[in-house]
Amino acid sequence: MGAIRSPRPVNLICGFISNDADLIRRAIRILTQYYGPTDAVSEIWPFDDTDYYEPEMGTNLLRQFASFAELIDPGRLASIKVHTNEVEGRIGYECGLPRGQRPVNLDPGYIELSKLVLATTKNGSHRIYMREGIYAESTLHYREGKWQPWPHTYPDYASGRYDAFFEDARNRYKSKLESLGQTKRPEGGRL
Repeated sequence: MGAIRSPRPVNLICGFISNDADLIRRAIRILTQYYGPTDAVSEIWPFDDTDYYEPEMGTNLLRQFASFAELIDPGRLASIKVHTNEVEGRIGYECGLPRGQRPVNLDPGYIELSKLVLATTKNGSHRIYMREGIYAESTLHYREGKWQPWPHTYPDYASGRYDAFFEDARNRYKSKLESLGQTKRPEGGRL
């Protein structure tokens, strides 16, 4: 029988999609009020691997990521996703949009040494229910020194476009674990 242990803390990240870079910056500022300062913010990329969000959010969409300095318990991810949905609604309201329409999409998740996990409200065969109507999926896994997609990975994540940012976030996370003395117990992979 395996020993039951508390999970290691993880590195909170959030992805943002909008056609307005100022709204992404605004969303990042709001999240720092709740989750502490960022330790990195990515460059802005065009979000052009899918047109899924265009009917709701318009064209010329942009993608950016933020990594947060403070580590979190991975069990908090569901409540963080519920909160980021509320932030989307708040920003939409402040922009004068009808209820249910959002000008910025927030995708919280976390990085640990072996994977990148995202929270979602959508179920699927590869997603695990957490609570509060929120599911989690392992979007990327870290193997042979690089981020690897799964067959279900979103096209933009699978493209490798964001891998350098995620690699930097993983390296910072590893340093945070070392400073806490938490790297001795491997979880699904080598350091």
